[in-house]
Amino acid sequence: MLSQVKGLTPHFTAETLRGYLLDRSVRRDQGCLIVRGYGSQRGVYQKVAGRAWAHIAAYVVFVGDFDPDLDVQHLCGVPDCIEPTHLRQVSRADNCRTRMQQPYCRNGHEREIDPANGRYRKVCRVCNNEAQKRWRARQAAEVAAARATHGRSTA
Repeated sequence: MLSQVKGLTPHFTAETLRGYLLDRSVRRDQGCLIVRGYGSQRGVYQKVAGRAWAHIAAYVVFVGDFDPDLDVQHLCGVPDCIEPTHLRQVSRADNCRTRMQQPYCRNGHEREIDPANGRYRKVCRVCNNEAQKRWRARQAAEVAAARATHGRSTA
């Protein structure tokens, strides 16, 4: 069963991996069992025990009946949670369909709804416009610098 988990260090048994995951995790008030994987970033999917994803390793050890062709989905929506009751296996299509989209871009702008599919747009228009303005300013500065070095006027 553990051999089906990609990236898992082969020296782990089910009992040692269970203890390893429980030693590296903390229970939260919401019922989530938050694991501390490699690195210091929280709130993202964690890798433990080699290069294996923690939630997949936890599903194999705590729940069992793992199908490597299916994705392990978090019912609670917390990526670094390994609570067995918060994990289930679904198809890739179901996992993508139910994935929650953020209503704001990473810069805090409100996202628009795409009329073609009724979901949030992938690219924030405000951020895209600002990026295009920065690019145009950079290009204009490079052209002006090139003209100045070759003795041409900037007009």
